[in-house]
Amino acid sequence: MANLNLELKSRPMFALLTAQFLSALADNALLIALIASMKSAGQAQHISWLQIGFVVPFIVLAPFVGALADAYPKGRVMLVGNTVKLVGTLLVVAQVSPVVSYVIVGIGATLYSPAKYGILTQFFHVDKLVRANSWLEGSTIAAILLGVVLGGWLADQSVRLALLSVVGIYVLAAVLNLFIPKIVAEHEMQQWRMHKLITEFLNSLMKLIKDPQALVSLLGTSLFWGSGATLRLMLFIWVPLALGIMDNQTPANLMGVLSIGIVIGAIIAAKFVTLDNVNKVFVVGLFIGPIIMLLSLQHAIYGVALLLVLLGVAGGLFVVPLNALLQQRGHVTVGAGHALAIQNLFENITMLVLVSGYSGIANYSVTADMFVLGLLMLVCITGLMLKIRRQC
Repeated sequence: MANLNLELKSRPMFALLTAQFLSALADNALLIALIASMKSAGQAQHISWLQIGFVVPFIVLAPFVGALADAYPKGRVMLVGNTVKLVGTLLVVAQVSPVVSYVIVGIGATLYSPAKYGILTQFFHVDKLVRANSWLEGSTIAAILLGVVLGGWLADQSVRLALLSVVGIYVLAAVLNLFIPKIVAEHEMQQWRMHKLITEFLNSLMKLIKDPQALVSLLGTSLFWGSGATLRLMLFIWVPLALGIMDNQTPANLMGVLSIGIVIGAIIAAKFVTLDNVNKVFVVGLFIGPIIMLLSLQHAIYGVALLLVLLGVAGGLFVVPLNALLQQRGHVTVGAGHALAIQNLFENITMLVLVSGYSGIANYSVTADMFVLGLLMLVCITGLMLKIRRQC
């Protein structure tokens, strides 16, 4: 399999970072616009349906997207994924149901995700993977930061303006995908039979689960992103109740503040964490749950902002090295695309369980829900840390 052994500051990496930045920017601006649309339509209690609709394709298509990412040049797979997300956004503009349209966007994101991370193992030697991941994660988080803030501001002006802006950004991201080099496929598929793909996916799943480091990485990243998706939805309900602020901009800005923290955590991880000492990130991960619990008790916006920055720093330090670890273990076992599709399956099942659970108790106190989420994270990450210490 081809490996370009690039320097981090290379044109292909710049093209990847820019395309990913724009795609993630559009993803997050779109979500805020859809949330604003549902709130204005008196459907705030059904906002969780958006996240559920988005994650279902990640679960259903998991056996196929990893094979697709490994069987074709990953830059072109990203192009197809962006195009599908563009189609989903155009459906919203055409006044198709936001939830149905967001399912289409989820299909595009499902195609896109294994390719955007998997291509790093073809660009760089293993000793550059953590830094490359930090750059890509930093680009993504910076896009989330700008996307949620921009989406909140545009949605407060006009939801239609926000949606049309997202369309333009997806078009630009798709164009930039064309500048990512075509690299020889990792694992070319001779036959595209559903039964064969599902069997291969299950075999890859079992290989990763039996690899202790890969399993811990899968569980750790799933916990973080699952709780993050749930917390994001909670903020739009919690902010008006706890802080007395009713606009879309404030919860969007707070999500941006969280993103700033994750960028800081990713930068620290790039400097101090390698695959040799990656297990130390679980000590930092222990702070995630207690910070969420403290967050639920706040009534002043500055206290909330400070805790969200700290939460982001802990999260960035926790999740970025685990992503790199999984890519490295997947690269040498089942292929990076397969590994990342399996990671998406784990993460999105976790999101589905947590968001559905929150949806089921949304009529109860959102403050209590947030506190319980933090407690759950503390217990689970403690369990993972104990597991990896036993393995050492």
